[in-house]
Amino acid sequence: MKRSKKIGVTLAAVLVLIVMALSSACVVTQQNEYTVVRQFGEVVDIRGTAGVSLKIPLIQTASTLPNTVLLYDLPISDVITQDKKTMVADSFVLWKIEDPKLFIQTLNGSISNAESRLSTIVYNSMKNIISSRTQSDVISGRDGELAADIRDGVGDTLSQYGIQLIAVETKHLDLPDDNKEAVYQRMISERNNIAASYTAQGESDAQKIRSETDREVQVMLSEAEAQAEMLIAEGEAEYMNILSDAYSDPAKADFYSFVRALDAAKASLSGGGDTLFLSKDSPLAQIFYSGQ
Repeated sequence: MKRSKKIGVTLAAVLVLIVMALSSACVVTQQNEYTVVRQFGEVVDIRGTAGVSLKIPLIQTASTLPNTVLLYDLPISDVITQDKKTMVADSFVLWKIEDPKLFIQTLNGSISNAESRLSTIVYNSMKNIISSRTQSDVISGRDGELAADIRDGVGDTLSQYGIQLIAVETKHLDLPDDNKEAVYQRMISERNNIAASYTAQGESDAQKIRSETDREVQVMLSEAEAQAEMLIAEGEAEYMNILSDAYSDPAKADFYSFVRALDAAKASLSGGGDTLFLSKDSPLAQIFYSGQ
């Protein structure tokens, strides 16, 4: 009885050891992580596929690194623009571990070490980009252009640490509170001066156009008047030619005088009367007498 009891205890102990060995040999890799397998402190394997795998118990150890997009909030810092204006920048970066082995070799697999490098490199790029622009350009470029330029300024620098920089975003890029109002007023004044300059230039151009138009109108009127005078002179000359031609022929001259007499008589009766009294010595009467 005692012997069978000892055998049972031994079997139980063996089963416990087997279970412990199996559990220490199994490695579970999640979907959003890398599993780093080390043997005596040296990295011997990195597993990025989700699932269960094995390692050598007691000899090999396993740890994890994130295999997902990470967010790092950069410290708020001051930057100087090209026109020597101070601005306050509050930004964050999106990044991920692209090469776990290189990440471990260069940064000892430390997330805090990675964030320190990110802070330095991204801030230097931000400082260089903003220092090449005026304050007005920085303010007007906050629609995504500035962030893209900062991202391009980093380039592939972080790839040497096994890090992929996905994006740089600016949460807050503004003036220091102590001089914000003064700067805004100065910018408003500058914009008003520019608007006034454009208005003055427009009025000057409009006056030039009006003056040019008035000059062209005067030229056209002068030409029209000259043309009218010419036509009047031609008409009078033609009229004189007609008279000369009429009086050069006695028959035409008599007829013309008779017609003129009728016109004169008609003009005399224009007041509504129907009787015309003429003395015998009147030139008009002489014409009628001569026509009989």
